[in-house]
Amino acid sequence: MVVGGGVLGCMHAYLSLRRGHEVVHLERGIEASGASVRNFGLIWISGRRPGAELTFALRSRRLWDELAAEVPGLGFRANGSLTIVTTEAELRVLEDVVARDDAQDRGFSLLDPPEVTEVNPSVRGAILAGLHCPTDAAVEPRLVPAALRVEMCGERRYSWLPDCHVLAVADGEAVDHRGERYRGDVVIVCPGASDGVGGWQPDAAPLRRVRLQMLETEPFPERLTTSIADADSLRYYPAFAVPALDELPPPSRLVAEKRIQLLLQQRLDGSLTIGDTHEYDEPFDFAIVDAPFDYLLERAESILGTGLPPVRRRWAGVYSQATDDRLYHREQLDDRTWVVTGAGGRGMTLAPAIAEDALAAIYGESLVGSATASSTAR
Repeated sequence: MVVGGGVLGCMHAYLSLRRGHEVVHLERGIEASGASVRNFGLIWISGRRPGAELTFALRSRRLWDELAAEVPGLGFRANGSLTIVTTEAELRVLEDVVARDDAQDRGFSLLDPPEVTEVNPSVRGAILAGLHCPTDAAVEPRLVPAALRVEMCGERRYSWLPDCHVLAVADGEAVDHRGERYRGDVVIVCPGASDGVGGWQPDAAPLRRVRLQMLETEPFPERLTTSIADADSLRYYPAFAVPALDELPPPSRLVAEKRIQLLLQQRLDGSLTIGDTHEYDEPFDFAIVDAPFDYLLERAESILGTGLPPVRRRWAGVYSQATDDRLYHREQLDDRTWVVTGAGGRGMTLAPAIAEDALAAIYGESLVGSATASSTAR
């Protein structure tokens, strides 16, 4: 039994079916509506920390290739990415990064402006260089959970039960808001950023919630051939923690306060998803703040060298993140019940490998390159 219909829950259900299990899949809403569908859909290898995290991410990337062949509705494309810099100090960071031993594993190459435009002709702004990462990829986040479910519903061993808000779990049993009880030989709870359930509360785990803001434009008239990040992402992603990073000037007050980085991804309908921000101190504001959006739109226009289509929607999202430098949080509640959450902003990138890793741990198997999960057993 899997509780949670987001990308992590769907991956656990899908890979459990691959193992030959019968799967009962419960979701509190009619569809997933949390961070799983409020993100860029980036499979982001370029930013992962060298070592175990990169190894795990590359394994997940290979799993995404397999899933794309099995589930075309994911909207998967191996489009790669460009991280764009505009100053000499930012360029020195990229030079340090491409000189590192793991650059070949990521497929990194440092491109001058004409080479950047050759890779992505829509990048026509005043830039100094771009870091190309062909191993990065993208999916359609709003399609992923439903596409996986459609594939699973073709199996008689799979039961999808939406509108089942699970309030408590224990000893292989889940109880929903109507008092209905569901039992499984193994129960995996993927609660996302929820406040927990009876039998498990996130406050006692090494987890925090992170709020982000994003927007989506009307369709852009050109096809962007890569995902795009700007130099603010150098401060955010651990892959760029090189000596030259300390030489960057401090960010503007707005960027520092809202922890802003530009990520830009074109959806299959041509629209652009642009963000994002990071807030860690709860309680979170219910309102969306305009200033970060204005900044991000200006940054995107400066890189593309043109105006953007009108904004058609803006939103905020909240995800759960492990706080102890682990890739995700896995907690065993009893002999039959586990919680898997806390992937943070890496959730879409790592979801297949997290599910594979968690299932292997639950069944006492060993995987090469297994994740270092923040794991607790009671």
